[in-house]
Amino acid sequence: MDADVIGQTAGEFELPLPFGGAGKVREWYRLPGAKRLIVTTDRISAFDSVVARVPRKGQVLNQLSAFWFERTRDIVPNHLVAAIDPLASVVIEAEAFPVEVIVRGRITGVTSTALWRRYELGERDIYGYEFPEGLRKNDALGAPIVTPTTKGGPTGHDERLTCAEVVSGGWLDETTWERVMTAALALFERGRSIARKAGLELVDTKYEFGRSPDGEVLLIDEMHTPDSSRFWKMSTMEERMARGEEPEAMDKEFVRLAFARLGYRGDGPIPSLPAEVWEETGALYRGVYEALTGKPFVPVADPGPGKGATERMMDALSRGGYL
Repeated sequence: MDADVIGQTAGEFELPLPFGGAGKVREWYRLPGAKRLIVTTDRISAFDSVVARVPRKGQVLNQLSAFWFERTRDIVPNHLVAAIDPLASVVIEAEAFPVEVIVRGRITGVTSTALWRRYELGERDIYGYEFPEGLRKNDALGAPIVTPTTKGGPTGHDERLTCAEVVSGGWLDETTWERVMTAALALFERGRSIARKAGLELVDTKYEFGRSPDGEVLLIDEMHTPDSSRFWKMSTMEERMARGEEPEAMDKEFVRLAFARLGYRGDGPIPSLPAEVWEETGALYRGVYEALTGKPFVPVADPGPGKGATERMMDALSRGGYL
């Protein structure tokens, strides 16, 4: 990756706080009062690996998730306390449920857990749903469906579950799972409505839920970002599909397709992509942010992870009374 691009991106942070852990994209720190500080970096993952850093991606994900969390509190409570920085948010420290909740509005995708991949392999009973013959890739489903998976599973990859297996397998109790499914479908409908007004089709998305210290079910992690969701550009979607072409991806699929053009689909050493790909990815993410929020994207002066960003976050925590 080009050195100038790396200099504009936020990688690993080292804040003077008790470190809680790190995922592929986010890091979190412990705060008093059963709260956490989540910092969203510019790292981007594909095929279960971090493959690059994308300029301003962390800011887009943090601010876009905050946008959605504020607009869906009437459906289900979420973990956001305050977005205290363009890259960081204070959240309630919730115990994450061991199941990822994917809501799908179309039959698409090429990964092992994707609806279309299972369908083209000949399966018709998928995730406990019966699918008719004659479906084409990217067709709309009659209604959105919930398709849960484990987190990692014995193979290290997400394993498919049916909705019934979530309860019968002891992953969640029936009351909690019913609450999660109802909330997930309502969140998807809210997201799809807002996205369509912005000229985007919300095709599918991943939600994560957890339980707060007082026992409340919370929506956690991120929401309706280009990392966690599949968006298509509506203005060209039908025309491209009629020609047998793939819709224009306005999400992380853009990166997967760039790797696919090099013949890489997740096996073996990860090939290098030109810096221009990461610049274009950053521009795509910022464009999605502006379309959904209706506001211009204003890049933070110091994206981190240096001293300036650290001091900015610590000052915000102090002023907010979170230390």
